[in-house]
Amino acid sequence: MTIILKKKATLNFGEFNFKCSIGKKGLTKKKVEGDKKTPIGIFSLGNLYYRKDRHAKPFTKLKCIPINKNMGWCDDVKNQKFYNKLITIKKRISCEKLFRKDHKYDFIIPINYNSKKPITGKGSAIFIHLTKNFNPTLGCVALNKKDFLILLKLINKKTKIKLS
Repeated sequence: MTIILKKKATLNFGEFNFKCSIGKKGLTKKKVEGDKKTPIGIFSLGNLYYRKDRHAKPFTKLKCIPINKNMGWCDDVKNQKFYNKLITIKKRISCEKLFRKDHKYDFIIPINYNSKKPITGKGSAIFIHLTKNFNPTLGCVALNKKDFLILLKLINKKTKIKLS
């Protein structure tokens, strides 16, 4: 089954509809790093990363990986080797820190956009993550915690997401 973005503010999965937020500047077929747009396409999903210090391991069929303080997601357009990949934080590599003070990344699922053979500058760190206020994102898809946890129970590693 596929998670489908409808009308830019709702994710649909079977009988379930979840309010969501997307990139501040909408959707695009030509994603560029830092453009604040959510990429258009059908993508597979990655593992679930979660804050073990804040939450018990949720019920899901996805592989669950606890987030630790030195985990980041490389967004460094000058680093072809690690671009759009999970990394151990290093001072010389720009990255999105996964261990945050706010609660946005208490649960995240990477959307496998530009991930097989990443092209630097084409966009990185596109996640499904948490939101409390449904403000626009920098290109991710955000759900409230209650809906995120429901979605986790419904999906598996074969689930895809259609953004259009």
